[in-house]
Amino acid sequence: MSSPDVTRRVHRRADLRLTVAVLGVVVAAIAPLVRVIEPGPWLLGAVLLATALLAAGYLARTRRVPAVAVTGLQAGLWALALTAVFFSDTALLGVIPTPETVREVPVVVSAGMNEIFVGAAPLDAGRALTFLLIAAAGLLTVVLDHVVVTARLPLLAAVGVVAVWLVPAIAVPRGVDLAAFALLAVTLLFLLRAETRTREVPAARAAPGRMQTPPQPAGVGATALGIGAIAVVVALTVTPLLPTPAPRSTAAGIGPANTIDPSLNLGSDLRQPASEPVLNVRTNAPVPPYLRVTTLSSFDGEQWQPDRIGALPFEDGTEIDEIEVDPALRVTAYRTTIEVTNLASAWLPVSFPAVEVAGLEGEWQWMPYNRTVVSQTTSSQGQSYEVVTHLPRPTREQIRATEAGGTALRDATSVLPDDQPLDVITRTAQEVTAGAENDYDRLIALQSWFRGPDFTYSLRAPVRYGFDGSGIDAIEGFLAERGGYCVHFASAFAVMARTLGMPSRIVVGYLPGTGNGRIVEGQTEYQVNSDQLHAWPEVHFDGIGWVPFEPTKSLGTPTSFLPERVGTPEDGGEDITEGLEPTAAPARPVEPINPDLAPDAADPGASGAATPQGLSLIVVLTLLGLLVLLSIPAVAREVRRRRRLAAAAGGDAAAAWLSVREAAVDLGIAVPASESPRAFGARLVAEHDAPEDAMDVLVAAIERQAYAPAASAVVSGGRGDAAGGADGRGLAAAAASVHSALARSAARRRRALAVVAPRSLIVRPGSTYATDRVTT
Repeated sequence: MSSPDVTRRVHRRADLRLTVAVLGVVVAAIAPLVRVIEPGPWLLGAVLLATALLAAGYLARTRRVPAVAVTGLQAGLWALALTAVFFSDTALLGVIPTPETVREVPVVVSAGMNEIFVGAAPLDAGRALTFLLIAAAGLLTVVLDHVVVTARLPLLAAVGVVAVWLVPAIAVPRGVDLAAFALLAVTLLFLLRAETRTREVPAARAAPGRMQTPPQPAGVGATALGIGAIAVVVALTVTPLLPTPAPRSTAAGIGPANTIDPSLNLGSDLRQPASEPVLNVRTNAPVPPYLRVTTLSSFDGEQWQPDRIGALPFEDGTEIDEIEVDPALRVTAYRTTIEVTNLASAWLPVSFPAVEVAGLEGEWQWMPYNRTVVSQTTSSQGQSYEVVTHLPRPTREQIRATEAGGTALRDATSVLPDDQPLDVITRTAQEVTAGAENDYDRLIALQSWFRGPDFTYSLRAPVRYGFDGSGIDAIEGFLAERGGYCVHFASAFAVMARTLGMPSRIVVGYLPGTGNGRIVEGQTEYQVNSDQLHAWPEVHFDGIGWVPFEPTKSLGTPTSFLPERVGTPEDGGEDITEGLEPTAAPARPVEPINPDLAPDAADPGASGAATPQGLSLIVVLTLLGLLVLLSIPAVAREVRRRRRLAAAAGGDAAAAWLSVREAAVDLGIAVPASESPRAFGARLVAEHDAPEDAMDVLVAAIERQAYAPAASAVVSGGRGDAAGGADGRGLAAAAASVHSALARSAARRRRALAVVAPRSLIVRPGSTYATDRVTT
């Protein structure tokens, strides 16, 4: 085989290796998306499209197609593939875009972006979002192929890939995904190594068929492994110390508004260091209502899942089905007006039980099962609407006479995991409710127990003791430590109710707001803040419906019903039950909470936000971590300096001379390779106040070691003369004296940089970067 043929074959193998590396990087870049978007056709489509585009580019290059034409070919294939899959009904021959296709694309892109903006993780990718994901993955592939394979700029590509990889983590902050991070590190290192190997293509020798391969650089694999290990260690140790990012806000007109994660992962939201207004509420109810966004009924022992069943089309002003209650119950209608000021969510905050929602803009759906309102295309941001609720108001005697349960309930509201032991939770529930004679009193006993002196509201305890979740293990940890926040109180209450045979679910929403001093249309306006995001349990009573309870200590108002003998004060609501005298009080009464249950000054849960103690701990840990990181270069440089001086004390003139050159590099003094030791020493004496005697000792020693190795053995043996040698202690002392003199002659800023960021750790004396003097 001729030499040109062999070279071409080697080039093809190198290009193939590089193409495979690009595919790996693309897969690694989109891997984190599976944490925020449910895996589905979009994932397979993205990988297949990336593979097809890279294969087309590789085949085109083997046919010697010009580089620009290769990228154009891939772009055309990308457009044809997307058209065939998503817009075939408007395309010519099913694959060629038409003007109608072009007009349809922005609409689909807008719908996909809206799914991302108003949705909550994990998203179910619809057609629009699937198109957006596959198109973005294909476009990323074309760009990376051009940057890496054509332009040979792998580092630029790596920066772009890391930026793409970080997007899901920024959008939905969670713990470090070690698997995704390791995949990214491995693929990027493989990409860099594959690109480097393309520059090591062997050249043909004079004799045909024989190849001459340049020597391979040593230690490449070990270096790559070291870089990857360091990156993983930093990610695992430093990231947990960083403070939680502040809530996203549009208060300044930049970035998205606050949003809601309905999966009951509220810990990170509640630990935010800042709080922002999200809603304004006014109502004719005696107290501002709790506002729900969704309910969670399905529980697998690890996590509660939001209810997403039976959504029906909803138009502005459409009346929601009337509630079904026992005819003997009193029902009162209340009106609540809600203005969304800084909340972008697919779920709409509404009071319960809603029978009418008016004033909405956009396309919405309502779920009869939990009377919540949701949208796939519209955001809650900027909405202003009125909610009409019909609230059942049983007396204490009526609810005590009613059993928890009902015939129209989903099985999910009673199911308990059968693969995990519940002995501790069941036994505790039975002990707490032992003296109660009916379901209502049992639930009140649980509520009072949780709000009593045995428990504390704490955002720190679940993290400190490792039960920051809502599963069975987290509940058992919460019951053992007796400290947690709303998620733990609500989860424990709901599971305990199920162990007692009562159907239950959890609601995610907002606590009632606080008055902001404004009166609108004769009604007090209440402000709801981002740190009032909350979770509470509900239990279903036959003939009454879902009854909310408030077990979270120091937050909200505990549920209670007044006896028949107590009259109902005028509260502004409209009694819609005919033939009944006003005898019952609202489910959440106006009278003050029991002082024994009220929050005290030391309770960190009074506001639901991060406490100063917790915040200061995070700040301290963060500062300590940063100080440790910043001190690593200084420590490494000092260790190296001491090793050099120790070697010099043993008679090693080269170590003493190298220590002086490294000290010069740290201080920004030029250390060119072309300058002789005598000339370099003379310059340090003349320009940087180095001591002449010490410099003469060092210069003489390094020259003797370089040009008279036999005579230098005398030095290493501990003997020398004043003219040309010194003993080991003299060499070390001379080097240390020069170090001190150079530091004193340098500017203060330069000395500080030499300690904090010593250049000699990465700049070798005599190298290109050490040739010029560094200015400050």
